[in-house]
Parts: sequence; C-alpha cells; structure tokens
Amino acid sequence: MERALVIIPTYNEADNIYQLITTVLSVNDTVEVLVVDDNSPDRTWELVEEMKKDNQRIHLIRRKGKLGLGTAYVAGFRYALEQGFDYIFQMDADFSHNPAKIPEFLEAIKEYDLVIGSRYKDGVRVLNWPIKRVLLSFGANAYTRIITGMPVYDATGGYKCFRREVLAALDLGKIKSNGYAFQIEVNFKTYKKGFRLTEIPIIFEDRRVGISKMSKRIVIEAIFRVWGLRIRSILGLH
Repeated sequence: MERALVIIPTYNEADNIYQLITTVLSVNDTVEVLVVDDNSPDRTWELVEEMKKDNQRIHLIRRKGKLGLGTAYVAGFRYALEQGFDYIFQMDADFSHNPAKIPEFLEAIKEYDLVIGSRYKDGVRVLNWPIKRVLLSFGANAYTRIITGMPVYDATGGYKCFRREVLAALDLGKIKSNGYAFQIEVNFKTYKKGFRLTEIPIIFEDRRVGISKMSKRIVIEAIFRVWGLRIRSILGLH
C-alpha cells in the first residue's frame, strides 16, 4: 500500500495543532502526519507527543530552537525518505491550507511528480488578506515566473505534494533558503531536473488564530534568490 506523509512545521501553534492533525488523519487512512517543531515556547510539541502515544500515524521531530521553515522541511523530507513514504506533502499549521484537498492532490500525483496547490492559477483565490499583501504576493509570483521561466503561477505557495523520487533526486543539503525563497528554490530545482509539475487550484484562507511568521526579510530573500537560481541555471550549476 502506498503511504503519504504530511509534514507540518510548527512554532507556537498550540491553538491549531490538535484540530489540524485530527482533521488531516480523518481525510484518508493512508495519510500520516509529521510535525517538525522548533521547541515552541507554547509547548506545541507537548500536545503532539500526547497525541502520538495513542496513534501510530502521528510522528514528531522536536528541534532545539527556531531554525527556520526551510530547514524544518528538509528535516521532514529526510525523515520521509528514510521511512519509505511514497508521497510527501507540505502543509502550513494554521489552517490556511484546507486538508479536504488532500484526496485531490493524491489523485493528481498519479500523473505528476510535484503537485502545487495554487492560489493564482485561473484567478486569485485568497481570503482575508489586505489587498496590499495580495498584490505583493501575486506580483512576486509573476516576477518569479518571468525570471526563472518556470511554468508555475504560484511558486511561493506552501501546500504541495511530491513523489519520493523527486526528493531523493534533490541535494537536500544544498537547499539553504527559508520562507518564500525555499518554495521557489525547491520548485525550480525540481523543474530543472525534468520532473513533471502541475498546479491544482486551492482557496487560501489567512490563519484562524496565532501570529503570522511573515517578515520583510523573507520577502527580500525571495526577491534576490530568484536571480541566483537563474544565474546558476545559465552556468549549468543547478
């Protein structure tokens, strides 16, 4: 039986994590959850530890401190490969990514190697964001598409599903980006290796509770990272 793992990085998500894990596991019996927690001060990791005592489909990596989104996903990718999962998801911990879409991802991944949940394919599907943030995100993705040449409308989105072959082919140790730039870098490297990418439309709803992790540093990193990826590609260093 093919197995799927949903990787959820967390930092102070105690208000969301119980309901999110419960909802994800209810969607499909073959899906398991891995929480990668950066030693949250609100003790998110403690809630996950309690849940996993009674459910073998729940896994936890507790790290020593706040090490960043990109490194959390890389840790999750390595765990997924070591444990033999066939399909590996990324998902935010704040319910901005609807777990009900998981079956649609699993259907699409039968034909593709990377399935991206897209906020911007065939329109804009973002709820509860100020218009300035929508325009910034939409513009950043158009900018990324032009510079990198990737046929992707939402290169910065964090809801996706990989075949294990994709992650096994990437040099995970060389992925250094965080935030938006991490999503762009992984998509680009997947694309340049010749894997099949597709997007399925999702509705992105801003977090229900808690505080956004977005910052100006994350945006600036993404702006400059796309040029680095493009230049390395031209030089054959991707």
